[in-house]
Amino acid sequence: MNVLIIGSGGREHAFAWKIAQSPKLSNLFIAPGNPGTASMGTNLAIGVADLAGIAQAIREHQIELVVVGPEEPLVKGVRDYIESQDDLKHVGIVGPGAEGAQLEGSKDFSKNFMHRHGVPTAASQTFTKESIEEGLAYLDTQSLPIVLKADGLAAGKGVIIALTLEEAKTALREMLLDSKFGDASNKVVIEQFLRGIELSVFVLTDGENYVVLPEAKDYKRIGDNDEGLNTGGMGAVSPVPFATASFMEHVDNRVIKPTLAGLKADGIKYQGFIFIGLMNHEGEPYVIEYNARMGDPETEVVLPRIESDFLSLLLAAAKGTLNEEKIEISEQYAVTTMVVAGGYPEDYRKGDVITGLDQVTDAHIFQAGTREEAGQLVTSGGRVIALTGTSNTLEKAIQKSQKAALAIQFEGKNFRRDIGLDVLRYKG
Repeated sequence: MNVLIIGSGGREHAFAWKIAQSPKLSNLFIAPGNPGTASMGTNLAIGVADLAGIAQAIREHQIELVVVGPEEPLVKGVRDYIESQDDLKHVGIVGPGAEGAQLEGSKDFSKNFMHRHGVPTAASQTFTKESIEEGLAYLDTQSLPIVLKADGLAAGKGVIIALTLEEAKTALREMLLDSKFGDASNKVVIEQFLRGIELSVFVLTDGENYVVLPEAKDYKRIGDNDEGLNTGGMGAVSPVPFATASFMEHVDNRVIKPTLAGLKADGIKYQGFIFIGLMNHEGEPYVIEYNARMGDPETEVVLPRIESDFLSLLLAAAKGTLNEEKIEISEQYAVTTMVVAGGYPEDYRKGDVITGLDQVTDAHIFQAGTREEAGQLVTSGGRVIALTGTSNTLEKAIQKSQKAALAIQFEGKNFRRDIGLDVLRYKG
């Protein structure tokens, strides 16, 4: 079977690594991929939003299954485009159409969806430039802290947790009037702040059936102890001790099943991943957000724990036969530390030579923001390399991941030293 992965980050490198292990695989292609994915298959110089280019690659390389990594092509309707081509209707696709991708593409859409289908979530209201005065008045009535979210895609950075009323009002003005997050903040969702422990749950569905993948906890802030600016993710841990059997049963009954039933009720065909960002608030699950794809860096801890043939699961999701599949999950711990460029998540360095990969012997290396230049590996993105350690103990998995992060060298590199330590200390 010939498979095409769309994307170029650490998530896609992890996909390629896992899919390459399947005996069902004939040829693997990644568009556009990165130097890491090149060792697993063939990179194609096609942008993730080049829908016509993707369709042509499917034809040229006789692709039977397309796996969509990032959110941008999903929101732009890559599935709809492929399905609109008469000669490509036989191709399996893992990823929803543009309508289903609105679960991620629009915070306003997803909040309305949750309220409509009884999925537990924080109270919220949405405001635009035209209703900014109403928004400012609304803030006066709310308790602090308060959460402000850009409606559209903002690369994981469109969320502000305001600790004071003044900070909240300034943020609302900057988002709506100054386009702080570009078009993504044409609408802003103001949301109740929930206290609790966050975790991510991942579901793979064929539209009727579903499997729950290993859960994870990610680390969004740039600095240790969750200080500093929000990022696309600085690391992740799986499993998490607060995802008890009882809690996950609540997640299944109160979140996953109503979500899938809601999609069906709304007439939305959904085949692919649903990433559910959850808050364990007083023992109950509340949905913070949906994503229409796997997370990054969560994928880098989830996939090493899946013992089943991952390609078989993906194919079943595309074919509507997930009910025939069983997922086997390892009891091992996985910890990912993300090594990032100097300056990230703001203006960051590019083009710095990366060394030390050959020194990493006891962890998985997933390249993210890298490229080759004059025969050398150099930095090309904010998040450069994800390093995943696995072990029978959480402590050992942390050590492996951190040791690997120390081995990677480039000018200005940065990484968090505390990934997984809060989970290690967790007492319940």
